[in-house]
Amino acid sequence: MSALSLSHAPFVYRSLLRSSGLWFAILIFLLLIVLQTAISPVAFSYFDFSYQASGGAVLALAAMGQTIVVLTGGFDLSAGVVISLVNVFVASNLQDDAGVQLAVALGGILIGGAVGAFNGFFVAVLRMQPIVVTLSTMFILSGVRLLVMDRPGGYVPQDFSDFLNGAAIPNVLPAPVVVITVALGIWILLKRTRFGVSLYSVGSDGDAAAHSGVSVRLTKFAAYTLAGCFYGAAGVFVTAQTGGGDPLVGDPLLLPIFASVVLGGTLLGGGRGGCFGSIVGAYILMTLVNVLLALNVPSFFSTIVEGVILLVAVLVPLIGKGFRNAPAYFRHLFAKEARLGTGAARDATMPAFVEMVRPLAVAPRVAWYVTNRENIRYSAPAFVALLIVLAISHFVLGDLTLRYVNALLILSSFLIVLALGQGAVILTGGLDLSVPWTITFCAVVLNTMSEAHDAALPMAILTVLAIGMLIGMFNGLAVAALGLPPLVVTMATNGIVQGMTLIYSQGNPGAMAAPILRYLLIGRTLGIAPAIWILIAFVAVGVVLLSRTPFGRRIYAVGSQPHVAFLSGVNVVSTTAGAYVLSGVCAAIVAILLSGFIGQASLGMGDEFLLPSIAVVVVGGALITGGRGHYIGMVGGALLMTAMQILLAGTGLPMAVRQIIFGFVILAAVLSLRDRARP
Repeated sequence: MSALSLSHAPFVYRSLLRSSGLWFAILIFLLLIVLQTAISPVAFSYFDFSYQASGGAVLALAAMGQTIVVLTGGFDLSAGVVISLVNVFVASNLQDDAGVQLAVALGGILIGGAVGAFNGFFVAVLRMQPIVVTLSTMFILSGVRLLVMDRPGGYVPQDFSDFLNGAAIPNVLPAPVVVITVALGIWILLKRTRFGVSLYSVGSDGDAAAHSGVSVRLTKFAAYTLAGCFYGAAGVFVTAQTGGGDPLVGDPLLLPIFASVVLGGTLLGGGRGGCFGSIVGAYILMTLVNVLLALNVPSFFSTIVEGVILLVAVLVPLIGKGFRNAPAYFRHLFAKEARLGTGAARDATMPAFVEMVRPLAVAPRVAWYVTNRENIRYSAPAFVALLIVLAISHFVLGDLTLRYVNALLILSSFLIVLALGQGAVILTGGLDLSVPWTITFCAVVLNTMSEAHDAALPMAILTVLAIGMLIGMFNGLAVAALGLPPLVVTMATNGIVQGMTLIYSQGNPGAMAAPILRYLLIGRTLGIAPAIWILIAFVAVGVVLLSRTPFGRRIYAVGSQPHVAFLSGVNVVSTTAGAYVLSGVCAAIVAILLSGFIGQASLGMGDEFLLPSIAVVVVGGALITGGRGHYIGMVGGALLMTAMQILLAGTGLPMAVRQIIFGFVILAAVLSLRDRARP
C-alpha cells in the first residue's frame, strides 16, 4: 500500500481534473521556452532571463487582478485605463528622494484600489452589470488620465527603475521575479483566508454562498477593490519599465489580460482557477510574441494571435466535455430528437409559452398608448432629456438654426445606425465589442477599393457590407452555436480584425473617399445634407425590422427566455446569429458614412464608438441583459448624446472633461433605467 491511500484517490483525481487547465498552460509555456531556445542563435543567458521576466511582469500583475474579478463571475474592462492612469500619476510625481518614491508608488496602488472600489460599489452594492459599469469607468478615466498628462512625458529616477526592473541579485535574480513572487505570495495568503474561500463560492453559486452565510456583496466589492490594487501595481511597474508616463500605455493590454486569464485555466463565469495560472498565461503570450519575432513574423500578427488564442482557450474545455455545457439549442443540432426537443420538455414548456402569447391572440382592440405604454415609459426619458438639452443649447449657443439641426442629425447618424445593430445584439442578451475595428477595417477596404473614384464605389460598398456580414456571422455562431461568452468572442474578434486591418493596409490607410460620399455627408440639397434623407429611411426600416417582423419578435423572445423560446419553436441560433450579422452590417454602413464625413480612413477611427454605441442603447431605455427596449428610444438616446456633445463643445470644455461627463451620464442612465426586479 502506498503512502497515498486509495480513499484519497478520487479527491486527487478531481483536484488534478480541476487543475488540468493550469497543467496544460505550464506544458505550453515549457514547450515555448524550448522552442525559443532552439531557434535562438545564442545560448540562454541571464540577460534573456531578465528580459523575459521584465517583459511579462506588467501583464502578469494585471491578469492577477482580472482573475480575482473573474473568480466572482464578473468582468472588468477598465483594467487597461487604470494602468494608464497610475502610470501618468507616478511619472508626474516622482522625485529623487526615496521616501517620495515609496509614497508615490503606494499612492499609485491606492488609486487603483479606489477605482476598483468605485466599480465594486456599483456592481456589488447597486447590482449593476459589470460590463456597463467598467466600460463607463473606462470612459471616465480616459478623460482623467488626459487631465493628468495629455502626452508622453514625466520623470522617473534611475534608482526607481532599477529597484523594480533591475537586478535583485546581480547576474542571478532579476527584480521583476521578486515583484511577481511577492504578488503571488499575497494571493496565496488571501486564498487561504475566509475571503479567498468566499471568492470561489460566490463564483460557483452566489445564491448557495449567500445561504451559507457568505456576504456576496462584500465579497464582490472586495474583489474589485483588490483587483484595482493589482492594476495599480502594474501601473507602477510599467512606469519603472518604460522610464516615463504615457496616457495610452495600458490601452493595448485589455485583450492580452483576458487571454492570460483564460490560458491560465480560470473559468470565465467564476468559481475555478487562480492567479498562478494567469501568471503562466501572461508569460505564454510574451514568449509566443518573442518566438514570432524570432521567426520574422510581422508584429501586425500579434493581435490576431492573441485573439485566436483567447477563442481556442475558451473553446477547448467545451470540446473536451463533449459540448455537455453548450446550450441545448446547439446540442440539439446533432441530436436525433424532433426539432422542438423531447415531448416531455415541449409539453412542460408549451403551457407557459401559450400563456405568454394568449393575450396577444385574444385581447380586444385597444388604444395605441395602452399597447405601447411600456416602450413609452422607457423611451420617453431620452426624448425629454433631449428637449432639455436643446433648450439649454438655445440659451448657451444662440438660436438653433437649420445649420444646427443639420449638424445634429449628421453627427448622430453614426450612432443611430450603430444603435440598430448593437441594440439588436443587446436585446438578445449579448454585446458586440468588435464594432471599433469592424468600422476601421471596412473603411480602409472601402477607400482602398474605390481610390477616390465614384465608378468603383458600388463594388466597394458591396464588399464592405459583405465583410461586416461575415464578421457578424462569425461572432453570432460562436456565441449562439458554441455557447461562448459574447464579451470574450467579440473582444477576440476585435483583436483579430485589428490585425487584419494592419496587414491589409500595412499600417498606412491613406486612401481618400469617393467624391459622391463626401457630397452625401457634407453637401447640401435645399440646405440639408442628402444623407439625412437616407437616415430617415434607415430609421423607418429599423423600427419595422425590430417591431413588426417575425425576426424582431424572435429577438425579444431570445433575450427574455432563450430556453423557452427554443422549446417553443424559435431557432435561437439563427436569431442570435442574425442579430450579430445585423450589428456587423451596421458597423460597415457607419464605415461608409464616416469615410464620407472625414474624407479618408484612419487606423483606430472606430475606437471612439464602442462605449457610445452601447450607451445610446441603454440611455434609450433598453435593458442591458436583454429582452426590453425599442429602436425609437435608441434613436432618442443617440440624438441626446450628440446634442450633449455639441453643447459641451460649445462651452469650450476640454475633450477630457467631456469624456468624464459622458461616463457619469451613462452610469446615471443605467442606474435609473435598470430593472430592479433582476439583481
